[in-house]
Amino acid sequence: MIVRQEVAAEDIAPYLKAHIEGFHGLRSIEKFSSGQSNPTYLLKAASGDYVLRAKPPGNLLKSAHQVDREYRVMAALQGTAVPVPRVLHLSSDGTPIGRMFFVMERVPGRIFWDPALPEASGNDERAAIYDAMNELLADLHNVDPAAAGLGDYGRPGNYFARQLRRWRDQYRATETATVHDVDTLIRWLDENLPEEDGQMSLVHGDFRLDNMIFAADEPKVAALIDWELSTLGHPTADLAYQCMQWRLPHSSSFKGLGGIDRKRLGLPTEEAYVEQYARRRGLTRIDDWTFCLAFSFFRLAAICQGVYKRALDGNASNPDKAESYGRMVGLLAGLAVEVAEA
Repeated sequence: MIVRQEVAAEDIAPYLKAHIEGFHGLRSIEKFSSGQSNPTYLLKAASGDYVLRAKPPGNLLKSAHQVDREYRVMAALQGTAVPVPRVLHLSSDGTPIGRMFFVMERVPGRIFWDPALPEASGNDERAAIYDAMNELLADLHNVDPAAAGLGDYGRPGNYFARQLRRWRDQYRATETATVHDVDTLIRWLDENLPEEDGQMSLVHGDFRLDNMIFAADEPKVAALIDWELSTLGHPTADLAYQCMQWRLPHSSSFKGLGGIDRKRLGLPTEEAYVEQYARRRGLTRIDDWTFCLAFSFFRLAAICQGVYKRALDGNASNPDKAESYGRMVGLLAGLAVEVAEA
């Protein structure tokens, strides 16, 4: 679903024509209503359809909304086993819209917003879609960052220690009320931080079903999108983040698989999904799974809190939905505490 975007096409058309080869005849700019981080726009032009992804307006947290990192990682992955849109231009901050953005090709296909996949033709297609996601995650983590020119894309040292510090600081910077389960969770994560084990790969950071565009006529991923949170890190972080889906209530703002008959729909169990990923990567076991799951819930809670705070400050990408993200903070923290205590 898209809604009208307030920036007039005539304001930005000359810039795009000057900086993107072959671009001409901009007709309209429309803002996608989905997404809560970097505003994303559909550009319709005589030369074709494009997608523009920009920083949001207003005061931003230092380490957030780095669209230049998104551009860099997608450019580096061209030609690898990981399908991404072709990127066309990265701007500076001084643009006709007053903030940095990049432009990429528009990849046609299907986006599934409900992990129960009601649009699928049947159980066989549902199973194939989950297997395609699983294969893509393994392919991503098998990319050699140095060979792709991304050897310096993340910092050295204990990934989880770095990430816990980052998201704890961001949560505190956007905190609007005391949530007991969040405080309990932060203490537990601090006390159970795993030691560095040497595993390092390119991680997407937001690996989930609706950040993939599937081919229109087959259960194949045509493009993995929304790379804002990507970095070099521990591959289990991506796997656990996706596996939150099995535990999130289907009735929540983040539609999960909790509370539905997954077997009847032909969907894999969390255990089977993890085992298939491990086989694809040649792993005999997945360590620190409880910590990784609990941390994933906390990280998503911190992201939701940031979205909610931006809405209160008047610069949310989608203010109509931002309040529901604020309500999700307590739910996510509660699920994480359950995982930790179990």
